[in-house]
Amino acid sequence: MDLATDFRSGFACLVGRPNAGKSTLTNALVGTKVAITSGRPQTTRHAIRGIIHRPDAQLILVDTPGLHRPRTLLGQRLNDVVRATLSEVDVIGFCMPADEPLGRGDRFIAEELGRLARRTPVVAILTKVDKVGDPDRVGARLLEVTGLGDFAEIVPVSAVSSFQVGTLADVLVARLPEGPRLYPEGELTDEPEQVMVAELVREAALEGVRDELPHSLAVVVEEMIQREDRPADRPLLDVHVNVFVERPSQKAIIIGAGGSRLRDVGTRARTQIEALLGTPIYLDLHVKVAKDWQRDPKQLRRLGF
Repeated sequence: MDLATDFRSGFACLVGRPNAGKSTLTNALVGTKVAITSGRPQTTRHAIRGIIHRPDAQLILVDTPGLHRPRTLLGQRLNDVVRATLSEVDVIGFCMPADEPLGRGDRFIAEELGRLARRTPVVAILTKVDKVGDPDRVGARLLEVTGLGDFAEIVPVSAVSSFQVGTLADVLVARLPEGPRLYPEGELTDEPEQVMVAELVREAALEGVRDELPHSLAVVVEEMIQREDRPADRPLLDVHVNVFVERPSQKAIIIGAGGSRLRDVGTRARTQIEALLGTPIYLDLHVKVAKDWQRDPKQLRRLGF
């Protein structure tokens, strides 16, 4: 193969309303977990890059927060992340769930894409088709999607059952420019480890909590240091993490009766973090109140937004 002419490389952005299945699809395309997933909407806060290595191409996936009509300063900043990302990629994947009717959120995004991405091809992706048992319903949803915009292609997929995930990768790769590898072989994301660790803690903390909590939760890794005086064959990494909420009542939810919920969060997060880092860790979790941080520019900056 002549890499100078046949190899393609570039960036694809997955966009869609909150909880449209973008993070799960990113993980399915990459083949491992690089984006947190949750049944709660609006759990992605960073543009996480997942890197897909193929003999003929390198596709870098950018998973964005869900585009939505913002109600807080945090919401506006998340939308700004999406718009900045859209202006820099080679192809856009617009995700819409097959198990829900098209709504105002989808139309809002279609209008945004019409304004932002006139020169960038947009591939419509009908996600979660495994949740729709009736093929006629999938067909009807595809017809609805067709009427929503001028798409380069429409691809129904299921990240859970792997239905057409490979086909979608082919469709996205075909729209990349010719060029060299942008990342070393084997690298799956360019997110700093501390950001990934914070995301894994946030995912564990979001499991099974009330609807109002996801937007109010921020996680900051304060420190990751190797513990001294450990034998070479038994290393231990101390990971100190602060979980920020907006109100004392939310702090009580995270901690749980007698600290039971926080212990459960720590256990689940530690398993995932150890798998990510490949080393045993001691996870030190603290829950703190940062009053109304979503609306406070100073606190948003301190928490990384």
